[in-house]
Amino acid sequence: MSEEAAAPAPAAPIPRYFKNDAELARRDPHKQLLASLNRLVTDYPPHRIPPGGGLYYGPISVAYLFYALHKIYPDLTLDEFPMNTWSAAYIEQAQTNIKNYPGPSPRKCGVSDDIMALLALYAATAKDPDTVKELCDFAAVTIEEGASNEWLYGRAGYLYLLRLVRGAFQDNKDVLELIEDTTDEVIENIMESSRPWKWHNKAYVGAVHGAIGIITQIVLTDPIWAPKLEAELGALLSYQYESGNFPSSLPPGRDKLVQFCHGAPGVVASLVSIQKYFPNLEERIDRVVAKGRECIWERGLLTKEPCLCHGVTGNALALDGKEFEHFLTYTTGHEIKQMGKDGMLEKSDDPSALWCGEAGRAWAWAVADKGLAKRFLGYNDI
Repeated sequence: MSEEAAAPAPAAPIPRYFKNDAELARRDPHKQLLASLNRLVTDYPPHRIPPGGGLYYGPISVAYLFYALHKIYPDLTLDEFPMNTWSAAYIEQAQTNIKNYPGPSPRKCGVSDDIMALLALYAATAKDPDTVKELCDFAAVTIEEGASNEWLYGRAGYLYLLRLVRGAFQDNKDVLELIEDTTDEVIENIMESSRPWKWHNKAYVGAVHGAIGIITQIVLTDPIWAPKLEAELGALLSYQYESGNFPSSLPPGRDKLVQFCHGAPGVVASLVSIQKYFPNLEERIDRVVAKGRECIWERGLLTKEPCLCHGVTGNALALDGKEFEHFLTYTTGHEIKQMGKDGMLEKSDDPSALWCGEAGRAWAWAVADKGLAKRFLGYNDI
């Protein structure tokens, strides 16, 4: 009787991160930006990106990258077209599918909602007051009982969209008043929500679904609320592990995720952008940021495909100086291919996306190229 062939051994799981022991390195950011943008429009042209995802993933997220880049690089062209033409092409892809979008609901009204993201982007680019009114009318959905408060699916993300629009109407008193009234209403509802803020019945800490993300969106929208949030932010700082990392949710569990959405990178990036509004916590925030960056430097070279939300790109933006530049060297096209060959890459489900893929990598290279403040597009850049 012939022996049965032995079953192949299961593949070893990919580790969460790899050791940061290479010499400090740097790549030419302008060259890498152009390479990233070329990959984006070649591998993921507008018609190839499935609809959905708002500013987080999908065609609107890519359009938002090009919208932002046009302001930074008004003369830059790609295949002879300026950045705003590319933005319009990806927006058109989103609009052709508009009938398939369910529209905002109390549990999905943050930056990931397509209708709200489209309205905000159109209002900002066309400077159209009627579209602003349409966007502000959705406040009725966001203030319903049981609405989510976090950034990705909740009220805090709606605040970001309102800030985006507000920047385009600085000279229109009536529109500004409407936006201010809407932000006041939304912030009051967030502040009146029971504590701790929860998403899917868990008290998250991080930037995407948790308390630091909510505090950041409120304070960047209206700094007058900072004193009322000081005690809450102070408590959040105390959750930092000895390692410098932060728990994903409360009560604290295992210290494992070091990425923007859950862990030190999102907390550090948020604190850097709101620190000036909390003078009483300034020194404490400095210490928390320094300790958090040590953890990111040690455990932040992730094997997930480099991206803003849960990859090296986002972790790079939470660092500074040469450490920031060094982390970016792991986000080049060549490096990603090499990681794939070595079996050390967990591929993205949304490889074109602003928060999950190539568009986010392009953003980080633009930040490096222009020496911009290290901010996350769609979160704390405005």
